Amino acid sequence: MVDRSQNARMNSDWKLRALTAADLDLILFHREAMFLEVGRPAEVVAQMRAPGREWLAGKLASGHYFGFVAQSGDTPIGGVGLLEMDWPPHFFHPQQNRRGYVLNVYVDPAFRGRGCARSLMAAAEDEFRRREVQYIVLHASDAGRPLYEQMGWGATNEMSKRL
Repeated sequence: MVDRSQNARMNSDWKLRALTAADLDLILFHREAMFLEVGRPAEVVAQMRAPGREWLAGKLASGHYFGFVAQSGDTPIGGVGLLEMDWPPHFFHPQQNRRGYVLNVYVDPAFRGRGCARSLMAAAEDEFRRREVQYIVLHASDAGRPLYEQMGWGATNEMSKRL
């Protein structure tokens, strides 16, 4: 039987590798580009730069933030970040006190539509399976939602409020 997630990561245009602490600037660049593309104002995105750098540097160093980078040759073209979150047991994961969280999914516009985001998401799901995380969540942009739905993700009833 063929492992579809493994096939999704095979492409002559790119390869995937694990994130490292040296990818700090790349992750921050992807995160900012992602927010700008979904219409967040540049001044708001800029406000998170310094605190985001400090938070991410610590999480990368501790291994609490992990994930994958897609590269074409030596050039990074996309990435996905992953977190394990402490969470009380829930009817979606009654025997486990944690959830996986997918964030900072980004692919360079020149490489979109070729399966790179699908490869990154397949690698993310495989990594959470390897870590035996039973339930994973993400926040989807309008552009990303169709891919996530094709991969079996479903909408939840989550709401939010800023205080």
